Amino acid sequence: MRAKEEMSEKNESRTENDWRANLVESEEGLRELLAATRRVAVLGMKTEAQSFQPAFYVPQYLVAAGLEVVPVPVYYPEVTHILGLEVYRRLSDIPGELDMVNIFRRPHDIPPHVEDILSKRPRSVWFQSGIRNDVAAERFARAGIKVVQDRCLMVEHRALLRRH
Repeated sequence: MRAKEEMSEKNESRTENDWRANLVESEEGLRELLAATRRVAVLGMKTEAQSFQPAFYVPQYLVAAGLEVVPVPVYYPEVTHILGLEVYRRLSDIPGELDMVNIFRRPHDIPPHVEDILSKRPRSVWFQSGIRNDVAAERFARAGIKVVQDRCLMVEHRALLRRH
């Protein structure tokens, strides 16, 4: 009986550590994640009218860098295209697979989007600079999704290109 309890504790410990392995913080982890990323949905993307804001110029950079960007604005209900790309209102409405969901939402505005993100099952979720939500990050990580918090995707992508 004691052996069973120890085995159960080990499994719980491994499970606990397994989800933490999905929290990407190392340079190597970032490099691997970015190298495998081709299609990015941008939750909270702004429009050309807000071109001075990171939620517009970061995805604009991604498009210029050759990534496929899918705009998912939260506001601007009249907008149907940003950067000439079709706009979606929910991640679950986007056809096909997503490598990443890049989040431009305040930490307290993220919870209403968690189920939609989980339903889409992206390979990764990237919280932009200044954005941390440990509860949401843990939910994504436990679902097997890689998570990056409080980093700028544009800055990290540029750094990756410089290292090659």
